[in-house]
Amino acid sequence: MVVGYENLLGEFFGTMVLLVFGCGVCANLTLERSKGQASGWVNIAIGWGFAVTLGVFTATSLGAPQGDINPAVTFGKMLLGIYTFTQFVVTSIVQILGGIAGAAIVWLAYLPHWGLTKDPAAKLGIFCTAPAVRNLGTAFLTEFIATFFLLFLIWAIFSKQVGAMPAGFGPYIVGVLIWALGLSLGGPTGYAMNPARDLGPRLAHAILPIAGKGGSDWGYAWVPVIAPLMGAGAAYVVGSAIGLF
Repeated sequence: MVVGYENLLGEFFGTMVLLVFGCGVCANLTLERSKGQASGWVNIAIGWGFAVTLGVFTATSLGAPQGDINPAVTFGKMLLGIYTFTQFVVTSIVQILGGIAGAAIVWLAYLPHWGLTKDPAAKLGIFCTAPAVRNLGTAFLTEFIATFFLLFLIWAIFSKQVGAMPAGFGPYIVGVLIWALGLSLGGPTGYAMNPARDLGPRLAHAILPIAGKGGSDWGYAWVPVIAPLMGAGAAYVVGSAIGLF
């Protein structure tokens, strides 16, 4: 069990790094006159896989022993007894703040490109997710399924039955998992699977003076927050039932 709040510095900076590289790859592929524009979904999935690996390394190096960088992961671990409910809430807030910071850094890094890009929806998509088909029910189901497999497979990969990994190897495997989830389940919604990954940058989009931006789509914003938490809870229930832990 995590004692106290020694994880917060790592969770803030780890989530910030996650969003610098994650929103960064979206900006690179989307914004006008970017040298990576229109280079494809495979690069998005790879970029987010790398982003998670680097974020986890950052978090653990700064005292977050679990390296969650995702409230859904923290919630699942709370169900396992690693965190208290209060630690889950505080850690999630810090992760969201890290998400805001990371998204703001990407805005600064691509500062001249926002005014050149005319499509407000494309700009919003750099910061947060949206369904390819505007159906909140099916989008919720997709995010639920994707996050279920995120947590289920994290627990499977690190299970006692699989055995101990070499030190420092785990974040690479989790990055490959994110890459795989993006390739397989990312199409319908952009695979948020992480309330901090979506809500933090969405708040940054709402706050920042982004040239030519539109609305932040708050009508959809609850889906990539609630569905991942419920997916994590379902993964815990199934994992408990089949002896995964």
